[in-house]
Amino acid sequence: MPDQTANATNTAAANVHVSQFQPLVSPRNLKAELPLTAAAEQTVIQARQSVQDIVHRRDPRLLLIVGPCSIHDEAQALEYAERLAKLRSQYADRLEIVMRVYMDKPRTTVGWRGYLNDPHMNGKNDFNLGLQMTRRLMLKINELGVPVGTELLDPFVPQYIDDQLAWGAIGARTTESQTHRAMVSGISAPVGFKNGTGGNIKLAVDAIVSAAKSHTFLGITDQGQAAVVVTKGNPDGHVILRGGRFGPNYAAEHVQETLGLKAEAKVTAGIIVDCSHHNSNYQFEKQLDAWHDVVAQRVAGNDALVGLMLESNLNEGKQGIPLDHADLKYGVSVTDACVGWEQTEELLKWAYEQMGSVLGREAVEK
Repeated sequence: MPDQTANATNTAAANVHVSQFQPLVSPRNLKAELPLTAAAEQTVIQARQSVQDIVHRRDPRLLLIVGPCSIHDEAQALEYAERLAKLRSQYADRLEIVMRVYMDKPRTTVGWRGYLNDPHMNGKNDFNLGLQMTRRLMLKINELGVPVGTELLDPFVPQYIDDQLAWGAIGARTTESQTHRAMVSGISAPVGFKNGTGGNIKLAVDAIVSAAKSHTFLGITDQGQAAVVVTKGNPDGHVILRGGRFGPNYAAEHVQETLGLKAEAKVTAGIIVDCSHHNSNYQFEKQLDAWHDVVAQRVAGNDALVGLMLESNLNEGKQGIPLDHADLKYGVSVTDACVGWEQTEELLKWAYEQMGSVLGREAVEK
């Protein structure tokens, strides 16, 4: 007979640092509870195609991923989305505006992991509720006609929200991760890879090459069962410049360096610049410098610069998470500091005005 004691000991040893396992809702059941509506689906399909065309320079408009560093309140996120919907419609002939709806936050050490992981911001990490609230919010934003973009961090999460996304990003901490490169190879939306935290741009280029290929990896099915996942590859990967430990990397010389690395790897997709993080030296007001510089480069003729990212909220700055959530300031980020709405409106209007000359020139050249 098998040694039951040994088996029990091995099981206990294997789980020595695990305190409990909690059942997880299946993607199929969550999607059945919160199905993609016709209006939301139309937003996703149209925006996904537009983003693909912009990234591959078939559409000369500028892609702008704009929104809070992280979502922490549904009502505030919807207010922001409603405001953004008006500008998206007003500027649609020159700008493709996607809302930044970040729910799953990487941390350098520890801290609040985001709306999806800890929706009540109390450390209880109710993932099932977080997944439900995340899907519901993304659905409502898409129904407003505003496309959704987010960072993909946990490799199981795309199964729950993949049909809601027009665009995705892989962060600087995970661009080098084989798990995330393989995951992106199965994502149906265009995905940008940020350069590494130290500033290494080649990591992002290598990630694009990897994610464009077929991969086989461990994941979950729509029923929530463990499975071997086989992908076809994602042809819409692109570089996101976000600066590094030596400072910003959105200047013309950094763009040229990126173009050289892309050419060597035969990567043809355009470049997006994240105006935040090291490109603003974590000073939210300096996002304006990056924004103006990159748009100026595009106006000067560098059509490889296809988009920008901006951390923006209803009100500027950031705040800590107080024990009493009633003390939270309305519309203020609880993670990285953001520019406020009035500044956001000005930046979008300015970009729209600048792109008038670009689209006019490119139309003549064609």
